[in-house]
Amino acid sequence: MTMIKKGMTTTFVALAMAATAFTAAPALAAGKMTISSPQDPGSWDPIDTFLVQWAAVATNIFDGLTYRGPDLKVVPGLAESWEELDEGKRIRFKLRQNVKFHNGEPFNAAAVKFTFERLLGEQGAKGPQRSNYVAIESVDVIDDYTVDMKLKAPDPVLLTKLAGYGGMIVPPAYITEKGEDNFNLNPVGTGAFKFVSYAPKTNIKLEANPDYWGGAPKLSELEYRFIAEPATAVAELQAGRVDLVIPPTIPIGMIPVIEGDSKLEIVSVPGPTVDALRFNTRDGITADPKVRKAIIMAVDRGTIVKSILAGQASEIASFQSALSFGYDPALKPLPYDPEGAKKLLAEAGVKAGAALQIDIRGNDATMNEVAQVISSYLSMVGITATIKPYETNVLLNDIIPQGKTGAMFQQKWGGWTFDYDNTAYSMYHSGEKWNPYDKDEKLDKLLESQRPLTDRAEREKILKEIGSYTAERALEIPLYNTNAIYGINKRVKGFVAPPDNRLKLTDVTVE
Repeated sequence: MTMIKKGMTTTFVALAMAATAFTAAPALAAGKMTISSPQDPGSWDPIDTFLVQWAAVATNIFDGLTYRGPDLKVVPGLAESWEELDEGKRIRFKLRQNVKFHNGEPFNAAAVKFTFERLLGEQGAKGPQRSNYVAIESVDVIDDYTVDMKLKAPDPVLLTKLAGYGGMIVPPAYITEKGEDNFNLNPVGTGAFKFVSYAPKTNIKLEANPDYWGGAPKLSELEYRFIAEPATAVAELQAGRVDLVIPPTIPIGMIPVIEGDSKLEIVSVPGPTVDALRFNTRDGITADPKVRKAIIMAVDRGTIVKSILAGQASEIASFQSALSFGYDPALKPLPYDPEGAKKLLAEAGVKAGAALQIDIRGNDATMNEVAQVISSYLSMVGITATIKPYETNVLLNDIIPQGKTGAMFQQKWGGWTFDYDNTAYSMYHSGEKWNPYDKDEKLDKLLESQRPLTDRAEREKILKEIGSYTAERALEIPLYNTNAIYGINKRVKGFVAPPDNRLKLTDVTVE
């Protein structure tokens, strides 16, 4: 891909598309791959989800205008080139021709316009993706294979956002004819694999799309089995009934089990996923920032990373990884200081034996163990913590968004754009789904001010300020940034582990 400067205009053109982004595969696909995923997203509509487990499947069903693979470089997808105009407030996309959706419907400019009007309209308002794309004012059809995306203000992360989740291009006629509810359960895209069947909480089956514009897949079938229990997933991997177990399934303690099996191996790569226990800042003792800081100081996170996570993670000071744009290496975590924590609790008037509840995902074995250790640390400063596990979808779709959590609740975030805005806006801006408790006018203004900036240095400065400000307010216990840990059968060939769980399996084979 080359970049050609034209005054205030930057044009991106793909010169060696097949070699750069996708590799052509043999026309005759053969073989089946079975994958264990810990969670059924519940809907396959791109605008309904934020879940990495959705992307692990749907990256094979849908395409965006752009694509970002395991190397984290943004390259052309359904748009073969693009041009930034009007000082970044208009992007002209040249679209691929002769591409069809899985139902035979043509991909064209009308499909792009429909996709984004739907995302930014009434239907998109029901889901969690809309706020990531609000910079888009309109999508105008220039001709069948050219669209202009007009922006209210420049969005320096937009081309990355177009590579995933809400930006996936969907078929207008199919959705209009069959309806939204049908599309949730019977997805149609332009991707390398076509939908075959879906049994909620059991599996989803896909088959090769021989006419895929990026080259036919080498596999004929994909099956994703939804196995919430880590021990069961690992047992299925050992038995050969599963070829790949994807993050965050595998507990640290089970890594030696997989490494000890000659047929299997562990693939571990640094990723964007961060874990925190966020605070209910509205109710109870955690409404007091002194108490929140005391709780953070009471927990020895360095020891947790070293002893429980066995080096497969690193401690964090803000809710982002070191790979995130906006990460500030100068920001240090609050130190482990139980005596200081006791002092702050006394100043806040918290009596010994004060109780609080920690809500976690019930199938996250690693967090369950971590939460038990945190409970022990808190008991040493006079706080009695109980741990309440929830079925993951219940916690994420009901308990947290509705503000029904205990004093602390688990938040695991993929940060898939590798840009702090994607995390911070969702976590801290007033009215966002993941921010049911907190309203902070200063923080809202900071979050809003960085979004349109094209000056990377100025934008990075504001993102660092957001990280520092949220740390000062102690909105969560930033715990750790985990590696993406995959368990794989050695008969799988050509697999490249993505740091963000977005599996694209076009070139994979199973011997």
